[in-house]
Amino acid sequence: MLYRKASPHILSSSLINKLRKYEELHKKCSPNTPLFHQSLQQLKANNSTDQLKCNYVLWTPSGGLGNRMLALVSTFLYALLTNRVMLIHQVDDMVDLFCEPFPGSTWYLPPDFPIKNLESYNLYSENSYGYLVEHNMINNDPNSPSSAVPSFIYLHLQCDYLYHVLHKRFFCEEDQEVINKINWVLLKLDNYFVPGLFMIPKYEQELERMFPIKETVFHHLGRYLLHPSNSVWGMVMRYHKSYMAKAKERIGIQARIFDSAPISIDDLYKQIVTCTQEESILPKLNPEQSKNSFLELNEATPRAVLLASLYGVLYDRLKNMYYLHSTTTSEIVSVYQPSHEENQQSEQQLHNKKALAEIWLLSFSDVLVTTAGSTFGYMAYSLAGIKPWFLMRSKDQKIPDPPCRRSGTIDPCFHSPPADLICRARNITNAGKVVRNVRHCEDFDGGVKLFD
Repeated sequence: MLYRKASPHILSSSLINKLRKYEELHKKCSPNTPLFHQSLQQLKANNSTDQLKCNYVLWTPSGGLGNRMLALVSTFLYALLTNRVMLIHQVDDMVDLFCEPFPGSTWYLPPDFPIKNLESYNLYSENSYGYLVEHNMINNDPNSPSSAVPSFIYLHLQCDYLYHVLHKRFFCEEDQEVINKINWVLLKLDNYFVPGLFMIPKYEQELERMFPIKETVFHHLGRYLLHPSNSVWGMVMRYHKSYMAKAKERIGIQARIFDSAPISIDDLYKQIVTCTQEESILPKLNPEQSKNSFLELNEATPRAVLLASLYGVLYDRLKNMYYLHSTTTSEIVSVYQPSHEENQQSEQQLHNKKALAEIWLLSFSDVLVTTAGSTFGYMAYSLAGIKPWFLMRSKDQKIPDPPCRRSGTIDPCFHSPPADLICRARNITNAGKVVRNVRHCEDFDGGVKLFD
């Protein structure tokens, strides 16, 4: 926290109290405790009980690193709201990425946990809530006793959950009443479903108390929960101190091309330059560069640009632009790129370590420009607590007009909110018009996010 600007957003006393109580609960209920073993016995009994002191939500990773971080923070907020203990299913490519966040306990499921292959659960799994309700194997009447529901269910909230109305019912209050009676819940998602929790009347008052400023949910919970491992932190510090620490201003640029919004590298480069210069993020080039322009150099400390991108050619062109030309402000602009992997390799641990280090380096920025719809970019600006400029997605393989747009909030976008959902307490037809603080995203069609 000493490397970022101080956050102007203060944690509410309600959130602090909630986190302290959760830490106590996690310590009492974490693996290898008597209460955990007691809950394991109930799991094997295959029916739930309201007599247990510890109920659990299990998280299994899915998607790239940005998606996983969004999903993990979403799951943690769900655990806070439902008084559950969150445990993580550790996979090989997540080893040595994050520190344990809870004092005196672990957040990892033990390797001998009786339910295996958690990552294989999907939309059609027979343990899923949607399947059980559809086949009358669970009573989704909120007035039914705990003994009428199983001890374990799977909740599928990956983006394809939208194709099955019974999975969408996770966002209905009456279904939450039933799910809350189940002792063990497995959650698999690649989304930031936090705005959806604000649509459930049951949780509104608690969320209002914890987050009087709505857009700070990920900012506060991400900073609390996610801490790079020593090896990742070493990468962050070595790079930061070598290149970024002494700059008068740190500018982060995160650029990516999506298959769903193709654009050439040349056009992406032009989009970045147009955006950053038109919005006065970077200085323009001096069109009348004189022979003695070096005499006019501003003696101030240079601006440092950190480029996070899979593509090395963007770095070469940005660096050369400011190396070969003077600027209208006579400033020196230094451009740096920690890595350029060319392709995303989310299943590789080293790739994920580099990605996490670059997210943290970007989060030290004073100004951020990120790719619209990129979960990697969401992590950087939400942790930094600054509103980024979005490099808008191309819709015709050409440079968008305008090339970028300022975000109105520091919270990430929920890409796959429920729609056309009929609930007893509150129907969700258009997710951007259900509650006052949840509106449509600027950077992703159909998505919603938290605003103030």
